[in-house]
Amino acid sequence: MHPKLLTFAIAAIVASAPAFAQQSQPSPSPQPATSSTNKEGSVPDRRNDQQNRIANGVQSGQLSAGETKRLESREANVNREIRNDRAANGGKLTAQERGQVNRQQNNLSRSIYNDKHNAAQARYGNNAVGQRRANQQARIANGIRNGSMTAGEAARSENRQQRINRQIGADRAANGGRLTGQEHRQINRRQNGASRQIYRQKHNRARR
Repeated sequence: MHPKLLTFAIAAIVASAPAFAQQSQPSPSPQPATSSTNKEGSVPDRRNDQQNRIANGVQSGQLSAGETKRLESREANVNREIRNDRAANGGKLTAQERGQVNRQQNNLSRSIYNDKHNAAQARYGNNAVGQRRANQQARIANGIRNGSMTAGEAARSENRQQRINRQIGADRAANGGRLTGQEHRQINRRQNGASRQIYRQKHNRARR
């Protein structure tokens, strides 16, 4: 080979060596994403699971307003107990306290199942009043599911819906299954108040 050509060839090889070395290095392994979910079976995980099951029951109509009120009241009591126990133990639960909470959640889980599979179903009817009731329940279910409503807030909203439902039932029973124009307006005003309550609960600082 001609000496000049040989020199150029050696220079090209030397110049390309760093680039080759850089390309040949293995790319760094992707770091596993930090999971924000709770450990399966932990106290927070079970609470979230119970709330999702309740939300699904509200959305599907398997849980009536009264059933949801009772379930969420019990859930609120469990949550209050957890907060008190943690406050007394530096933010942690003892093994005995976790066992007690787990038993309470087991009982609540059975109640959710029984309420979702009994004969009581939320039936709203194909009319404006029924559609309003269904819309309110859908908003509550959404708040329960995404955590913007606490168990106590959901219980209070469902208690209000239960009272409205009872009034509708009583008014219809007194009028051959129908509502008068005045009763329609009264129910609508009560639902307007309930709607504002749901909005405030979903947009305040309280979170599950």
